[in-house]
Amino acid sequence: MAERSFAREVEQLKIGAGEEFRGEGILAVTKALLQSGVGYVGGYQGAPISHLMDVLADAQDILGELGVHFEASASEASAAATLAASVHYPIRGAVTWKGTVGTNVASDALANLASGGVKGGAMIIVGEDYGEGSSIMQERSHAFAMKSQIWLLDPRPNLETIVRMVEEGFELSEASNTPVMLEIRIRTCHLHGRFVARDNRKPAFTVKDALERPARDTSRIVLPPASYAHEHEKINHRLPAAIRFVRERKLNEVFDAPGSKVGIVLQGGMYNAVIRALERFGLADVWGNTEVPLYVLNVTYPLVDDEVVDFCRDKDAVLVVEEGQPDYLEQALSKILRNAGLGARLLGKGPFPMAGEYTAKVMSEGIGAFLRAHAPAMLPDRDRAPNVPADLDDETLKALAKEVPMRPAGFCTGCPERPIFSAMKLVEKELGEHQVASDIGCHLFSILPPFNIGGTTMGYGLGPASNSAFNVAAKKRPIAVMGDGGFWHNGLSSGITNAVFNKHDGVTIVVDNFYSAATGGQDIPSSRANNRTRSTHHPIEKAVRGVGVDWVRTIDRTYDVGRMRDTLKEALTTPEKGPKVIVAASECMLNRQRRERPLMQQAEKDGRRVVRSRFGVDEDVCTGDHACIRLSGCPSLSVKRLDDPLRDDPVAAIDQSCVGCGNCGEVADAAVLCPSFYRADIVSNPSGWDRFMAAMRAKVTGFLQRRRAARRLGFETT
Repeated sequence: MAERSFAREVEQLKIGAGEEFRGEGILAVTKALLQSGVGYVGGYQGAPISHLMDVLADAQDILGELGVHFEASASEASAAATLAASVHYPIRGAVTWKGTVGTNVASDALANLASGGVKGGAMIIVGEDYGEGSSIMQERSHAFAMKSQIWLLDPRPNLETIVRMVEEGFELSEASNTPVMLEIRIRTCHLHGRFVARDNRKPAFTVKDALERPARDTSRIVLPPASYAHEHEKINHRLPAAIRFVRERKLNEVFDAPGSKVGIVLQGGMYNAVIRALERFGLADVWGNTEVPLYVLNVTYPLVDDEVVDFCRDKDAVLVVEEGQPDYLEQALSKILRNAGLGARLLGKGPFPMAGEYTAKVMSEGIGAFLRAHAPAMLPDRDRAPNVPADLDDETLKALAKEVPMRPAGFCTGCPERPIFSAMKLVEKELGEHQVASDIGCHLFSILPPFNIGGTTMGYGLGPASNSAFNVAAKKRPIAVMGDGGFWHNGLSSGITNAVFNKHDGVTIVVDNFYSAATGGQDIPSSRANNRTRSTHHPIEKAVRGVGVDWVRTIDRTYDVGRMRDTLKEALTTPEKGPKVIVAASECMLNRQRRERPLMQQAEKDGRRVVRSRFGVDEDVCTGDHACIRLSGCPSLSVKRLDDPLRDDPVAAIDQSCVGCGNCGEVADAAVLCPSFYRADIVSNPSGWDRFMAAMRAKVTGFLQRRRAARRLGFETT
C-alpha cells in the first residue's frame, strides 16, 4: 500500500505516439523508460523518486504486456546488482533510489558494474535530495560518478529535455559500454509540464530471452587480469566514445546572445533558477530568451573540452553555476581553459557561496555580483533590478519569529511510535538515562522535543550496529531503535545477526508499523497486507529468532504504554545475557486512516451504524501542569485558557484532529497523571438502542448536574 492510488498516472503510461503527456517530472521519467524499450526496472523507494516506484508497482498489467520485469528491491544494493543483467546481454535496465545515501549503499555493485562495463544500456536514476528541504546529509552524486567513471546527466528542468535525456542516456550507455547516472533534483521531480509522447516499446531482447540463451564474456568480469585492463579501456575507449556521442547528439545546449563578453556555464538542473534570476534583472523572459549567453550542461560528466572552449573563446568572464561543494566543475573548467590558452576569467565559488542550496535569493545575489563586477553596463544606473523583491531585514525576521514559534518535526497525530518513546521516558525516570542509538525513519523524530531521546544515526538499519562499540560490561545496557523498513533493508544482518555473533548484551527495539512508512507506506516482507505481486506476512520475530536471538518480546499494541514500559524495563534489568529484541507493532496511523476512512464514509453514506472515538480533557479536573504533553507531544494535544479568573494557567485541550488512538489516556494512566482524559464515542446512523441509551445518559447526567448546582455555595449580590 503506497500513499495513494496511482490509477490516473498508470493510464498516462498507456498513451501512444502523438498524444500529449501531462504530469510531474518523475512520471515523465517513468513514461520515458517505457518509450526507450527498457527490459527491467528495480529500485528502492524514497523521496523524491518514490512515485516512479509506486506507479510501476500499480502498472503490472502494462509491464506484463510489454515484457518488462519490475522489482521493488530489498535495498539500493539489491537494485544496483540487478544491472548485472546488462553486462552480458543487450538488455536495457534501469534502477532508482534516493540521492547519495542510496548510492552509498549501492557502491559495491556500481563500482564492479562500471569497471567491467555493460553491453545493454544501464541507467541509474538518482533522486538528488540536496538543500534546505532535504532529509539527508548534504552531499552530491558528482564525486561517485567521477570516481567510478559513470556518465552523469543533469537534465534541464522541462519535460521534453528530461524525456530526451532518458532516451539518449540509454544510447549513450550502449555507445560507450558504460552505465549512466541520471540526476533528478527534487524540484525537477515535482515540476509539472507536458510533452508529446511516443509509443511504448517492447524490449528488443528480454530477460526471458537471456535465461533461454545464456552468454558470458570473461573480459567483463572484475577478476585479474581483466580488472587491470578495465581502467585502460575506460580511458582509451569508453571515455572518447562518450565524449563523441555527447558532442554529436548535442546533449548540452547553448542559448546564445551575440556580442556579449560574459557568459554563464551551468548545471542543467539549475537552468530554471538561472533564467528566473536573469528575468528579475530584466535580462531574460519567461520563454528563456536571454541577453546573457548560457552553456547548459545536461551532461555534467564527462565534459566536452571543445564545447567549453568554443563557448568561452570570445568571453572576458564566465560564471559557473554549480550547486554544492566541492567545486568539481569549476576546477575542471579552469583546467580546460588553461590548457586552451584562453584568458577568460572563470568565477563560481566567490559570487556564489561554497556550500548550501542555490535558492532564489542566493541565485539573484550571485548573478548580480558577477554582472556588477564584469558587465556593469548591463545593469545601468541601478544596483538591483526594480523587479527584484527587497529582502526581509533582520528586524522584520526577528518580529516574525516572535509571532511564528519554532515547530520541530514530530510524529503524526495518532502515530503508534509516540507511545514507545513515552514508555522510554517513564523508564528513564526510574532507571536513569541510557545510551540510545537512533536510526533512519519516522522514529528519528524522538531525538527532538518533547522526548529528546537518541544521540546518533549512522544509516538505514544501522541503529543496532552503531551500538557495537558499547558491548562492554557496565551497569547499564545500550538501547538501539530501528524501524521495520530498516530491519529488512540491512538491519537483520548488520545489526541483529552481528549482535548475536558478538554476544552483544544490548537492547534493540524494532518499530513494526506494517509498512516502509517513512518512504510512502510501501509493503515490506512483514506487512500484514495481502499483496498480489509480493510475499508478505513474514513476522519479524521469526526472522530474529532464526538468526539466534533467544530473548524476544512482541507487543502487538504499542498504545499500551504500561506494557511497553514494563517490557523495556525487563529487557534492561534481566540477568539473561545476549541480545534482547522488542518488536513493537502497531499499524502506521496514516496508512490506517487512508484505509479505513473511505470505508467509514461509504458506510455512513449507506446508512450503516458507524462509531468514531474521540478523546477530550475535563477542564474542571485538569491541573494545568501539562505533564501529559511532555510525555506525548501529539499535534492534537494543545492548551487553552479558561474564562475562570481564579485559574491563570492554561489547561490541556484536544482538538478535532484527534483520531482516537488513546495514547494520551494511556500515558496519563501509566504515568499516574491526573484522570482528566475521557473518551467520547460519536455514533453516526444510531440504532434505536443507541438513542435510548443516549436519552438515559442525558437524564442521569442532568440529574447529577442539578444536584451539584443545588449544593454549590453561592453568594448574594446587593
